[in-house]
Amino acid sequence: MTILVTDQGFAPDTYTGTFVPLGEAANDVRALDVPSDADPDTLADRLSAEVIRVDFPSFADGRGFTIAARLRRMGFAGRLRARGHVISDQYAMARRSGFDEVEISDELAQRQPEPEWLFRSQWRDHDYQSRLRDS
Repeated sequence: MTILVTDQGFAPDTYTGTFVPLGEAANDVRALDVPSDADPDTLADRLSAEVIRVDFPSFADGRGFTIAARLRRMGFAGRLRARGHVISDQYAMARRSGFDEVEISDELAQRQPEPEWLFRSQWRDHDYQSRLRDS
């Protein structure tokens, strides 16, 4: 089972559609699974998807953040989800790069409970640009 992390904390995954891997997906797919090594430019014809889920095979692999930011700049307005090895310390970066939510395993949720994620949920208030603008 997986848990979704949002700015409000942990929530069950309520999406009932089927995610289709990028290599098998038609242009009109509703839910797309994107690997971390995907070239965001190849996703231009899939921006009408309802939800795109980007894989994070390791917490040290930040390519998913780039994919999210590029998708948002390209005009993707759907639900954008990070999945895999995203840790609570990376939650603010995930939100700033364009993700709406993070999908984590039950095991990760046990190691990093909800309060650790909620601590970072005020991601708009705690970035260096805001601090610079306020000074």
